[in-house]
Amino acid sequence: MKHAHPSHIRREFYKSVGFYLRLAWPIFSTMLIIIVTVGLIISYLEGWDPFDGIYFGFVTGLTIGYGELVPKLPLSRILAILLGFNGVLLTAIFAAISVRAIETAVRVTEGDK
Repeated sequence: MKHAHPSHIRREFYKSVGFYLRLAWPIFSTMLIIIVTVGLIISYLEGWDPFDGIYFGFVTGLTIGYGELVPKLPLSRILAILLGFNGVLLTAIFAAISVRAIETAVRVTEGDK
């Protein structure tokens, strides 16, 4: 049984990721806009610099949570929880796209035999 060359599989994987990201881009872009917007709202409420709010939005949304920026107000904390849920969903969608792209790349390269 002859196996496909790894570089061919990688190339097919990247093509598939690009295809599925373009397909899911309306969802992705909406979720990214939510992260930025909610981060800016939190920065306004907490009196932070706008860039700090965007940074906080991504650090929280991607569930990294360094802890150097901590919201104190109840509304800011509720919004931070929503950022976390949004980020988990964003990560899950990207993981699903990656798995699907791997499946597609393997199927395409197996079909080349």
